[in-house]
Amino acid sequence: MKVITLRHTLPVVFAESPPSGSDVWLAETTFRRGEKYLIEAASGTGKSSLCGYLYGYRRDYAGEILFDECDVRRLTKRQWSVLRNTSLAMMFQDMRLFPELTALENVRIKNNLTRHKTEEQIAQLFEELSITEKRDSLVGKLSLGQQQRVAFVRMLCQKADFMLLDEPVSHLDDANAGAMARVLEREAAAEGCGIVITSIGKHFEMSYDKTLAL
Repeated sequence: MKVITLRHTLPVVFAESPPSGSDVWLAETTFRRGEKYLIEAASGTGKSSLCGYLYGYRRDYAGEILFDECDVRRLTKRQWSVLRNTSLAMMFQDMRLFPELTALENVRIKNNLTRHKTEEQIAQLFEELSITEKRDSLVGKLSLGQQQRVAFVRMLCQKADFMLLDEPVSHLDDANAGAMARVLEREAAAEGCGIVITSIGKHFEMSYDKTLAL
């Protein structure tokens, strides 16, 4: 996938009172593979809804969302499944980890399916993000900031044309956010993929190709 396009897209919940001044809703917006986008949003403006639409688990919107000119409403469940393993990587705001499993087990669930990273590469990511000592700890016992870093590593365990990150640094201090940003830029460059990040305030300090207001 090279391009994601939104054409006059709007969450159904906003139909009676459409937002004004948005660069995304009711506009034509294009995300290109290989570029980095920051979407700045106030709470309640549809930030997580946008990620849900792009990842295909929500359809409550008007307008169009196109993957390389294909309307995503036409995609079958099987096609979405393939896309989520080969083209779209997602880091959810609520992380969606299994609290009864260890940090490493959570990461391996995905990597065992994709075989994208070696055990050595996963260990290196844990080290770079300062969570090596938490590899064998139950996720339910980790802080929210540690859980965010585990969810981030899991996201990297697949090929992708686009990485979607919904408020990825909301629980991180500046040092850990900086470490994650460096890893993200390196991994995205290696894959040649695009990055779409949402934020309601704090965000990665990196050079963005475009910053959009939601």
